Order: sequence, then structure tokens, then C-alpha cells
Amino acid sequence: MKTVWITALKEDQPRVAAVTAVLKRYGLQCKGHFWVDQPDKMAWRVALEALLEAKADVWLVLVDADEIKKSSVRYGLSLMASALRSARGGFPMLTLWNSPPPEQAALPPLMAQAELLLESGASWPAKIVAKANVPPKATPAEFRLDVLGNERLGQWFEIGPVAGAWSGVVFGVTGGGAEIQFQAVGPKAMLPEKTTLEFAQEGMKLEVAGNEYTAWAVRNQVDGNTSYFVKVKGCPDSILFMPYAEETDAEATLLRLV
Repeated sequence: MKTVWITALKEDQPRVAAVTAVLKRYGLQCKGHFWVDQPDKMAWRVALEALLEAKADVWLVLVDADEIKKSSVRYGLSLMASALRSARGGFPMLTLWNSPPPEQAALPPLMAQAELLLESGASWPAKIVAKANVPPKATPAEFRLDVLGNERLGQWFEIGPVAGAWSGVVFGVTGGGAEIQFQAVGPKAMLPEKTTLEFAQEGMKLEVAGNEYTAWAVRNQVDGNTSYFVKVKGCPDSILFMPYAEETDAEATLLRLV
């Protein structure tokens, strides 16, 4: 039996019960949780680990129009989507709306590919069934991005190339009162116990797309088996990263998180 993991942004028991009842009639098993809006405590990470442990086949977010506007909620959803993609590749993500979604920026940027379904329509259960039973398509990626940690260890972004190697990494944050606290390099998918940094830099200011990013950098080589890890306090509106380069006009990746 296929499993749908339901994330309800608002604690609305009747709505969850109604959606679950419909999906059960379609032969789907439902598990899930109510969203905890505490990104500073990495509450989203607890939900992600529960989803993975349940071996879910689909992630379904029950959207509440007011909750989805909150930057803290959008930030947590972005990080959960990114970490889920890192763990399970092109994992099916869907959102179910009980009111028409806005035309622009309905979802956080890192969830932009999630399918939008209207609860008032008749086709949403069948679309969820289809997603649960069709193997997800692998989406080519230019980089690896994950978010590790917990309330005790803090929030760590993990970055690296999918193929080839980078001769160092530059990483920056802007907005949300965010600040970089530590950086490291080590084997991918795990926080390193110790690290030796080459030509580490801190507190650089980068002006990109009208925003000022505070950035750190290292010259350690990072490849498909190693990653750059950076501890960030707060919830940045956007992050920037790129391979280290001597040229000032090196191409950077910008990711909005809210």
C-alpha cells in the first residue's frame, strides 16, 4: 500500500480527517503531522525524519492561505523540500488548497515545482494516486544542497558539486537577521568532527541583485565525495554560493528561501 505523508500547516482536525478519509477510499495509507512553526529549533527536520522513516511515497501539504504567507513557515518548507530532495531525489510533492492560490509566489521558491491542487475540484484524489504510483523522474542538478543539524547542533547547510570539483567555496546570507557562525569541509552527508581549512575568509560583503550578502569562503577542494558545511544562525531570506574563483565576476547561485 502506498503511503501519503500529510503536512497540515494549520491544526484543522476536521479537514485532515476529511482528506484522509477520501485518500483511504482510493487505497492510500495516510500518515503525517501538524506543522510546527519553529525553524530556529529545526522543527521541520523532525517532520522530515518521520516522513523518511514512514517510507512515504508522496508528500502532501494541506495549505492554509494565512499560514503560507508567513516567512518563517515558507522558510521551513523550503528547507524541508531541499533536504527531502537531497535524500530521495525527485520525490513527489503536492499542495492541496482550500482556497484559490495567488497567481504569484504561491509557494516558497524551493517548493515551486510542487503541484497545486484545489480541494474544491474533483480530480485531486486521482492526481495524488497517480503521483504515488508513478516512479518519480530524476531531475538533473548542478549542485548538491542539504540542510543538516538539530536544535542542539544548530542549522548547517551542506553544499557541493554533483560532478567534478570546486577549488573552494564562497557562501553568503542576507536578510532575516541571519549570520554565519562556522564553516568546515569533510565527507559528504555527515557533519565533520574536525576540519582543516585552507585560506579561510570571513565577513566579506558581496552586492548581488540589489542585496548585500555577508559571505565566508575557503580554498579547500570540494568534489562529489566531499562537502562544504556552514553553520547559520537565523533564517536568511536568501543564500548565495559559488565555487571559489579569483575573478570578481564569478557566477554565483542565488536561492531565495522565503
